[in-house]
Amino acid sequence: MNSWKKFGKKMSKKVKYKLGQAVWETTLRCNFNCLHCGSSAGSPRPDELNTKESIGLIHDLAELDTKEICLMGGEPFLRKDWFTLGKEIVDNNIKLHFISNGFLINEKKISKIKTLQPHSLTISLDGSRAKTHDYIRGKPGSHTRIMKAIKLAHRENIPVTLITTVSKINMKELPELRDFILNNNIAWQIQIAMPEGRFKKNLALTKEEYYAVAVFIADIKKKYSPKELPVIGAHCIGYNSKYLPCLGLYDKWYGCQAGISAVGIKSNGDIIGCLAIQHDSYIEDNIRKRSIIDIWNDPKSFLYNRNFKVEQLGENCKGCKYGETCRGGCIGMSYGLTGKPHNDPYCFYKIEDEIIKKIGL
Repeated sequence: MNSWKKFGKKMSKKVKYKLGQAVWETTLRCNFNCLHCGSSAGSPRPDELNTKESIGLIHDLAELDTKEICLMGGEPFLRKDWFTLGKEIVDNNIKLHFISNGFLINEKKISKIKTLQPHSLTISLDGSRAKTHDYIRGKPGSHTRIMKAIKLAHRENIPVTLITTVSKINMKELPELRDFILNNNIAWQIQIAMPEGRFKKNLALTKEEYYAVAVFIADIKKKYSPKELPVIGAHCIGYNSKYLPCLGLYDKWYGCQAGISAVGIKSNGDIIGCLAIQHDSYIEDNIRKRSIIDIWNDPKSFLYNRNFKVEQLGENCKGCKYGETCRGGCIGMSYGLTGKPHNDPYCFYKIEDEIIKKIGL
């Protein structure tokens, strides 16, 4: 679901960045208790944006010529005004996406979703087996409800994407998930559980397991056409492999897009480059103080990416020939694993180099 390409050119001695995608955590309220939840969702924030503020935000995003808005949570369908917000997005000619746990999607809700004609309805599926999925999501019966939600969406010709967040718990079930998705008119995004929020580090993939997941995705891309099984690795899977193709949406890793072509919006109006960055020091401002237009166009915003220098690379990335363009990989992953930005150790190029040295080639 992430935009990757860098848009922009120099204008009036400053760089103007084109906002491709806004990912909006409409509420922190959630009916699940997922083991890997980076934001520790559950209870709503006491100061979440109301409907009027949210509509104003959508108008400002339209003025920025935002290409797509993804409504997520928490669980977005727990907001009473989810349809109002979705309609406002569509009426402003912005592509609409939903990311949901799928539990609340029933006949009535799918009919309302259909009227919005979303670009995608994305549902989390973290296990091929109900026992695994329900354990990870902390909700008995959720796997069964998700299977029903997928069927309802297919019946109404709503594009379905499944997101699988991989950890030690469910890694071995990836082949079974592949077989379920194959030729089933479903897109698949695979991402890695980051050690943030509720997720415990002992459940995180090792470098070897991480690379094995990448090989798995690459194998799918080689064996099956995008029509048979459209699959991508998320922004946390890469980069610059000597042997594997780029597994994201594009043929090259363009570096973290936080504040470049993408932005994250928290439920209380805080603006951050990416919601995967779970550190308040990266919050640029709040829309109750300044409009997102002013925040996005401020030359002092998102300096960690917009004004990146290779000297900022951490010890895992210093001296790398891809440092200037890669900028140290996924910032969320980098912080989760090392406590620093621009320092992601889970990098194809680095892992491959370590493997070669280990076997003495």
